[in-house]
Amino acid sequence: MGILSGNPQDEPMHYGEVFGVWSYLSASKGLLVTYQTFINHTGDKDLKGFLEDLTRAMQQEIQQVENLLKANGVAPPPTPAERPVASLESIPAGARFNDPEIAAGVGHDLAAGLVACSQIIGQCIREDIAMMYSQFHSAKVQFGQRLLRISKEKGWLVPPPLHLQTPELVHA
Repeated sequence: MGILSGNPQDEPMHYGEVFGVWSYLSASKGLLVTYQTFINHTGDKDLKGFLEDLTRAMQQEIQQVENLLKANGVAPPPTPAERPVASLESIPAGARFNDPEIAAGVGHDLAAGLVACSQIIGQCIREDIAMMYSQFHSAKVQFGQRLLRISKEKGWLVPPPLHLQTPELVHA
């Protein structure tokens, strides 16, 4: 039996896995407090509910990843302080993020998260870590689809120029 056979949880993480997982956790912790701030800024109930669901899912991911790192003797990155709940009316109008900006920013972050999860999956030799990040990837796909639907319904989606005319094909 080799070092990489048997129970994956008994296998050591390689340096690439450690760096990828640690970096993902660090970014997730930063995004979590950003989204807590966005919850205070949004006035749209659908977007607010989406952000609340997203932050709950992120908190579960963060806990799973922290447990993985700790079980492998790796100190997790620092955790920023959670943001307090504030009323939208207490934030001056010129200082608020508006709902379309929030939706676009979160959509961008979800897309970047898909790439990060895919990269970690691709470098994994531990099946348990690859499976965990496959689940995170699937959750991000679902959140992305939900956000796209909300953005379309609210009229927040700004598409690139649409290509409506196709050139005629000339047959020689």
